[in-house]
Amino acid sequence: MKALIIDGYVDEPACLGVPPYLSPYPRYIAGALRERGLSENDIHYLTIDTLRENPPGAGELTEKADLVIIIAGMTVPGKYLRASPITLREIETIFRASHGLKVIGGPIRLGFSGEGGRAAKGAEDGINFSDAVLARMDLEAFVYDLFMDDIIGSFPARLQNPETVEHRFRTVAEIGRWGPRGAFLIRQHPDYPYCMCELETYRGCGRQVHCSFCTEPFYGTSDYRPIEDVILEVSTLYSYGARYFRIGRQPDLFSYHGKDAGGPVPKPDPDAIERLYRGIRNSAPELSVLHMDNANPITLATYPEESEQILKTIIKYHTAGDVAAFGMESADRAVIEANSLKATPEEVFEAIKLVNRFGAVQGANGLPEILPGINFVHGLMGESKKTFQLNYDFLNEVLDSGLLLRRINIRQVMAFPGTPIYGKDEAARKHKKLFLDYKARVRKNIDLPMLRRVVPEGTILRDVMCEIHEKGITFGRQLGSYPLLVGIPAFLPLRKVTDVTVTGHGMRSITGIPYPLYINTASHNLIRELPGLGRKSADSIVAGIPYTDREDFLRRVSEGNNLLRFIEI
Repeated sequence: MKALIIDGYVDEPACLGVPPYLSPYPRYIAGALRERGLSENDIHYLTIDTLRENPPGAGELTEKADLVIIIAGMTVPGKYLRASPITLREIETIFRASHGLKVIGGPIRLGFSGEGGRAAKGAEDGINFSDAVLARMDLEAFVYDLFMDDIIGSFPARLQNPETVEHRFRTVAEIGRWGPRGAFLIRQHPDYPYCMCELETYRGCGRQVHCSFCTEPFYGTSDYRPIEDVILEVSTLYSYGARYFRIGRQPDLFSYHGKDAGGPVPKPDPDAIERLYRGIRNSAPELSVLHMDNANPITLATYPEESEQILKTIIKYHTAGDVAAFGMESADRAVIEANSLKATPEEVFEAIKLVNRFGAVQGANGLPEILPGINFVHGLMGESKKTFQLNYDFLNEVLDSGLLLRRINIRQVMAFPGTPIYGKDEAARKHKKLFLDYKARVRKNIDLPMLRRVVPEGTILRDVMCEIHEKGITFGRQLGSYPLLVGIPAFLPLRKVTDVTVTGHGMRSITGIPYPLYINTASHNLIRELPGLGRKSADSIVAGIPYTDREDFLRRVSEGNNLLRFIEI
């Protein structure tokens, strides 16, 4: 039998699966199918963007596969450079064309909405999945249970009667087996080998009272994976060519294997995280990227000594340009109380200082070793016009203090059925214009000067992947957590990496030129972007081409000494 996994992409508070990221979902599903007897050749994987391109055989595979599985769901949707999540219309079209058993799951089980500020709708609200089965709990567990234990490689009876299959959550023991067995799938990813493997350490939330909008509590309490299982999964992915990893699928990495000490959050276990990072490095010695994602600022503020140990471990084993994303959500105490948020502004500020103390130094790829990111959510209960000013004032205080932030994420809440905010998110619509004006003010007055501080003009960024062409500009990013968008005013080959000299700053992106810039063959546009160079000087340099060597360049160009470190003759 043939199984087709269609990746419609996921974006959750604690999991990203939008290219170049590959989430654990398809890998777990492929591993579950392998355990049930299907061979690697019988398991096919397509992203929704690949399917849109309609490559040869894709339509026939969709039509004839015995089992078609769609992964979908954006609970915290963002803006993406070159990927577009699956739409409901596309889901319906794919399922209408398929003649096999159709299953859909992932975060979409919680509901669907196209953007923040709009409540998600569930299947009971008229979402049409045709005759497909919606996995109401874990998709990978449902797919696994479709197959009878005593049937290997044949057509299971349960595919004829999926209604007899129990909907359940998978166990950490199961994904401990399925993760390595599904690692082969990375080679079917369209970005391979340049795709980031999202790694899970645990899911679920250990807090007794949850944030009003968060969907992580739907997974239950914290369910830590054994350290050895995560390391084995990395080792297997590495054997299939994976070189880019992010420990991203958890609400708070600092709490991995944490102990209940009676406080608001678990007490961190620095030894566990040291064993995790050391094991990953030993099993993937030539990895290119090892980053993290979420960290709870209240953990760092409550347990600074343990968090300091963890930061030192991360910096010892990771790669530079890392981001610890803090879910601050709001600096307004009224909003914090009404929505059971995690940390006060003072506690978040202390966490920002702690990360800066050890992580603000420049790393090998041109970016600081590790910096905090800040997430704000608007449209929450208790929000008023004052909320926007309090959030702005907090960010301005961080800027004035000289501390660094790698990115500031500002979004409107997407309310899901079953969360306390559901049906009480009217502030998102009421404050829409205020939200947009405030967001623009943050981008101009906070993001822009902060970015100039994080990556000053003349910084050399290593290994920027060229991804798309648009209006004479090549846009690219380093692979990693929340990568900076780099605009290069030239057409460079796509899917190739280049080093880049930072020459200018936008509010959330930078302009750069290839490093080194080969001056005798460079375009006028690129020469004009050289740091500290005006238009007349650039014209003069162009007029002097060719230069025989560096001495000739220095003799004929007055600014030559300042430019030599950026160019090659």
